[in-house]
Amino acid sequence: MQAVQIERFGDPSGMVVVEVPDPTPAAGEVLVRTEAIGVAGVDAVIRRGTLGGMGFSAGLVPGSEVAGVVTDVGADVDPAWVGRRVWAFTGLGGAYAEQAVAPVGDVVELPDTLTAVQAVTVGSAAPVAHFALERAGLVAGESVLVRGAAGSIGIAAVELAVQAGAGVVAVTTSSAERGRRLVELGATHVLDRTGAGGPDAPDAFDVVVDVVGGPDVPAFLDRLAPNGRMVLVGVVAGMPPADFGMALLARFRQSLTISTLSLDTVPTPARDAVRAEQLEATARGELHAVVHEVLPLQQAAEAHRQMDLGAVFGRVVLTP
Repeated sequence: MQAVQIERFGDPSGMVVVEVPDPTPAAGEVLVRTEAIGVAGVDAVIRRGTLGGMGFSAGLVPGSEVAGVVTDVGADVDPAWVGRRVWAFTGLGGAYAEQAVAPVGDVVELPDTLTAVQAVTVGSAAPVAHFALERAGLVAGESVLVRGAAGSIGIAAVELAVQAGAGVVAVTTSSAERGRRLVELGATHVLDRTGAGGPDAPDAFDVVVDVVGGPDVPAFLDRLAPNGRMVLVGVVAGMPPADFGMALLARFRQSLTISTLSLDTVPTPARDAVRAEQLEATARGELHAVVHEVLPLQQAAEAHRQMDLGAVFGRVVLTP
């Protein structure tokens, strides 16, 4: 089968299309014939080598989520899965391929009316947004700032914050056009990437959901109101500075908090229940699967170039 491998970490030119043996599901796994592959920010972080300390090596097939049809199952898996349309999490690799294996515990059957492209647009992003807002303890009437709102996690965070009754939902983005589209999705204020905005934009927020990370994390910690909470869910701009916690200590008496959120720490039953409901909500039109572009698998490097340029609104999807 065809797959994309990272031959060299760094810029997208290190990604190549290769022929590899078809995978075989191990015990507890299913084999999925992929119809759509989500291109996520974490894929770019891994490809750049930002997470090199996690043991990634050349030859990695990147990607973490696919949608398609189950064609085989490993030992201890109900054979009734064969033939079902599913969304599947493959781990931090293995998705950029014509076939992929995934643990059956990370597989969710798709609603009949949901396309594979829609599924990989919201399947991982929307649960991250949900549990980030849950970890922040958002309550109705509070204000939320979504930093890096033009990606699929940010878009989901905007919609979910609005649905939770947030009184103010501000976003950071890089262009007026993106801001307009985010307002259509429920944002009330649009700020630039530095957090600056119009005269009616709040100075402080109860909750900051940060998809970006990087050197400007302290500046956004400074945007927290007393008792404010920041949840860091991504590092597409790199790691925060080593002393970023000083921004919290400098305002000790205002009881600010920062936490990180990875779906790896969410119990599987809770994660699967939320994901299944969000896929149903997308099928009903209550959540929006915003697709920037659908590209063939062979153009995975182009998808990553667009992400590196900051040109993506929503999610790029690959199809075999």
